[in-house]
Amino acid sequence: MNTLKRRQAQATHTRAGLALAAAFSEAAAEPPRSPALALQRAARHSAAAQKATTKAAQATPKSPVRSAMATRAVQATQVTQASKAPAQAGVTTRAAQALASSIPQPGHALVDADLNDCLHTYEQRVRGRFAAVLDVLRTLSSCQHERDFAAQAQALALQKLGFELPTDWLANAWVAGVDMAALHAHCLFQTVAQSVQQAGFDQSCWRARMPIGPQQWRDWGYHTLDFSPCADGRLQALLPFILRTTPAAHVWVKAYAGALFDVEHDVADWTQRELERLTGAIEGGAQLDYLKVAVYHYSSSAPCEQGCAAHSSQDEQAVQAAIERLVALQMAVDNTFGLGAAPQVLLIGVDTDCDAIRIHLPDASGQIQRTRFLDSAALYRSTLGMAAGKALQTVQQALQRHVAELGGLAAKGNEAGMAALAQAWLIANFSQIEYVNRHHAGRYAVIGHDEAFVCAGEAVPLLHLRNQFYFAHLDTVEEGAADLDVGARIFQGLNVQRGLALPVLVHFTYDARVPGARARAVQRGLRVAQAIRARFAELAERGLLHCRVAVSERQAGSMLEWAEHAVLAAAH
Repeated sequence: MNTLKRRQAQATHTRAGLALAAAFSEAAAEPPRSPALALQRAARHSAAAQKATTKAAQATPKSPVRSAMATRAVQATQVTQASKAPAQAGVTTRAAQALASSIPQPGHALVDADLNDCLHTYEQRVRGRFAAVLDVLRTLSSCQHERDFAAQAQALALQKLGFELPTDWLANAWVAGVDMAALHAHCLFQTVAQSVQQAGFDQSCWRARMPIGPQQWRDWGYHTLDFSPCADGRLQALLPFILRTTPAAHVWVKAYAGALFDVEHDVADWTQRELERLTGAIEGGAQLDYLKVAVYHYSSSAPCEQGCAAHSSQDEQAVQAAIERLVALQMAVDNTFGLGAAPQVLLIGVDTDCDAIRIHLPDASGQIQRTRFLDSAALYRSTLGMAAGKALQTVQQALQRHVAELGGLAAKGNEAGMAALAQAWLIANFSQIEYVNRHHAGRYAVIGHDEAFVCAGEAVPLLHLRNQFYFAHLDTVEEGAADLDVGARIFQGLNVQRGLALPVLVHFTYDARVPGARARAVQRGLRVAQAIRARFAELAERGLLHCRVAVSERQAGSMLEWAEHAVLAAAH
């Protein structure tokens, strides 16, 4: 019997070793299609390896020596297979990632794990509010013909959502049922307002730990950071998550489809800040400059399907178009105010599969090259396992080499400041890469669109989450038509095909110091909402377009104020 048990244990150890070897062989069998897929597959191989090791260790519980020998044999197989991986043609990256993922590690030395915990708590809390909307509506859908439906519905909404539902929408539910599309949009808008109102509490943890804030970018020579990302919802967490940068008064985010920002509007924005700088309204402004950043995006695992919709998922086109807009802005300012007046510019790319970034710096002649950039994912992998000091030195050396290859930087005498900001963003992004590794297995489960609503006008204050909303920055529907059309196409698949509406929140800010500013913002929002209803008349007639108008005070921004008579949906 003892002999039989020993043979069974040996067979178990052999199978475990073979399973582990197979896992690593698969990791080295083909080159990675993307950093995100490589990280995801490495995580899967790590799980297989751990399972195999556990089986081997449990096979002979009465023989610690034999069990330890078996475990060491499995670990030796693991190391041997991993060491062979780089020898396979084109698989160096995959092998390194598989090895790093399969052996327990404390994480990257430059990653702020506590900040990641704060951001994860924030994400779970806010997403939980929106997830509760669907749960409540599904429950209401099944009981809307009961005698006490209205009372049940209000009690459930208060308990799960924290607000009441429109009473008149519920009163006659027994006759024709509740308009679930309208109720869904209403609940989304209320949840947005709730999240904005509670943002001070929700965000208090991570705001206190952000590595890049107003003092840092002033030290690096900038008084204003003006971002124009694509309107895509996957970039709505750009500041606190991807770049770990504090949302602040003079950090502007104006999103446009394809990152094709309005050059004339940006000239006006630059002019306003330049006037403030020259009149002394910006403290220390004589030594500070304006930085314009365009942000494109791409999908490393599905480049032809999940890239930028505005550019038909053509990555080269997306990058080139963003570069051309930056050049146009500089030319416009120089032509208007004199040579050398133009703001500094740079370009950032985001891999929306895993939130890694590419930073394109302007070379000595001021040109931004599409194919020349610093890649945070590559730097993260190359410094993983190093001590903090060594990792920092490696990043600094990589940046110095890159700047040397560019022949220097066109930064109007602030080359050191621009390089320091780029380095800070690269290192800060290491924390986001590790965040996605830990909480999303190295690659988001939904790599495409999954937004809850469309925001038109100015961005919703204090709401910073990936895929929470599609943002179309505009002053009028005519000028923002292309952005809105892209959003409508996205929600055709997300909502309309399921019988839910296209929910559009029209939002503008106002300055309370200016007499009549709030009233004008409200009227502006109502005009935009009416124009949206006219543009998408077919959806509106079917009850599948719901708009609501809100304004918020520009300086405080802690509450959404609903405009009177602003629900431009089906009559109730």
